[in-house]
Amino acid sequence: MAEERAQRRLAAVLAADVVGYSRLMEEDESGTLAALKARRKQVLEPLVTRHHGRLFKVAGDGALIEFGSAVNAVECAVELQRGMAEANSGVPENRHIVLRIGINLGDVVVESGDLYGDGVNIAARLESMAKPGDVLISGEAFDHVKNKVKCGFEDLGLQTLKNMVDRVRVYRIAETPAVVARSPRRATDTPSIAVLPFTNMSGDPEQQYLSDGITEDIITQLARFKTITVLARYATFNRAPRTGSAVDVGRDLGVSHVVEGSVRKVGGTLRITAQLIDAGTGGHLWAERYDRDSADVFAVQDEVVASIVAALEGRLVSAAAASARLKPTTSWSAYDFLLQGRELCNFYREPEAATYFARALAIDPNYTHAHAWQALALTITFTFNADLATLEQARNAAERALSLDTNDATAHWANAMVLLWSKEHKRAGSHFERAIALNPMDPQIQGDKANWLRYCGRLEESLDAINELLARVPFAPAWFWAIRGGVLFNMRKYREALDSFSNLPDKRQPTLIYIAAAHAYLGESRRAATALQAGKDANPNMRLNDVVAVTPEMDGSALQHLLDGLRMAGLSD
Repeated sequence: MAEERAQRRLAAVLAADVVGYSRLMEEDESGTLAALKARRKQVLEPLVTRHHGRLFKVAGDGALIEFGSAVNAVECAVELQRGMAEANSGVPENRHIVLRIGINLGDVVVESGDLYGDGVNIAARLESMAKPGDVLISGEAFDHVKNKVKCGFEDLGLQTLKNMVDRVRVYRIAETPAVVARSPRRATDTPSIAVLPFTNMSGDPEQQYLSDGITEDIITQLARFKTITVLARYATFNRAPRTGSAVDVGRDLGVSHVVEGSVRKVGGTLRITAQLIDAGTGGHLWAERYDRDSADVFAVQDEVVASIVAALEGRLVSAAAASARLKPTTSWSAYDFLLQGRELCNFYREPEAATYFARALAIDPNYTHAHAWQALALTITFTFNADLATLEQARNAAERALSLDTNDATAHWANAMVLLWSKEHKRAGSHFERAIALNPMDPQIQGDKANWLRYCGRLEESLDAINELLARVPFAPAWFWAIRGGVLFNMRKYREALDSFSNLPDKRQPTLIYIAAAHAYLGESRRAATALQAGKDANPNMRLNDVVAVTPEMDGSALQHLLDGLRMAGLSD
């Protein structure tokens, strides 16, 4: 009997799943199941029927739906998100059921009523990429719905999807007023932000392009941070009316923070102001003014955008962490633990931070950023204890993060750091490049890449990179000065290295050994001995072999240079 040929057809596939399903089930299994059943009957199934769809697969936390038209699929998705938001009204926020949705138009294989193939797989991959409450659609679907549905689209460019060879163009459906008008977020949710159009203060309508361009660039760059939910240009530029306080804006748009600013160009001078406001209280969290020569206005624009974005991301995370600490233990979420761990890392308390990341993972074992930050914390811990078991734990955490999301900048950053201290410099460089391509505005990733350049022996490049960061980044992390000091030490500029190290408020063991060696080379034996002893206070048994283990120099002569200085300072083999 001839083999039966597989039946194929073109279909629009909608994939949806529930955000935080594991947490909801852990907190109240029976209540969650009852709520999901009610939402399916009252919201999902009527909409699927109305838009001529077919629900062909249902799991506990997700569903796959087939439509004969991409237009029907997109319209159903928009109404589904609106319906879920309305159903959450009056429900405690920790019990909200929120969906993320992916839509693709493609060829599918039909078998016993089920659908298979890339047509389905791409929809599922897009769903996993989507932020809570978002709808992502493929380029194939977009080509069939543009100008046919009443919603805006944000082009996210070509994206690499998990286990897919070819990259896929992805679009995000911009929030409609019904979706945007959500209840204000809690401080412990992912920080959310609306960047309002910067005011053109030049008195010249011809300069409007400049203020609009800066606003759009800030939105685009902030959107690269997965720790922040950023409203699309469509939502903020089309908000009506454009009046009212930041509190009014936050309520209207459902965000926790608002950025306002202005641009004034007078003659050869460009002045840009920006301020970050807590939309819950109306309080100002940060404000800055930038005065620059406008001879090269676009270079100035890039500089200002980079500075504003770097400052905003750090301020948002710090503010959210402070709010998280005020919550009682019983109400902390995985995200709260992540924020608190991140802040501990900022204060050089990585071993303690690792316990917070472990708590986050106990709540959500598939939390990409918790795995990535755990890897970062363990890698830095390794630089103190020289314990290869710690580095191996870091490697496992970094690889797990990347397996969960290959398009996450923090996951690539974590892998780069583990590989650097494993002395796999080439592979580390590849992950640094990928991390920066995914999030070119993150100053911490750029700082660690400058350190990688240093350990690769590319000292001039490293020094230029770290100097540029120190000049550009407001509230730059103190450890940038440690990197700069290390580069100058390798360049045999010992006095300049010590000047750089003097900017560190808390000098830790890895820095103290360079300070000791620098003083030794300058013939300052007493200061060298004092610095070395301070370094040994944390590890009384420290020997030169421990330094070798935690100093990933590619060039053996650079490592020997450090070891010779430490011998002069009094460190034993």
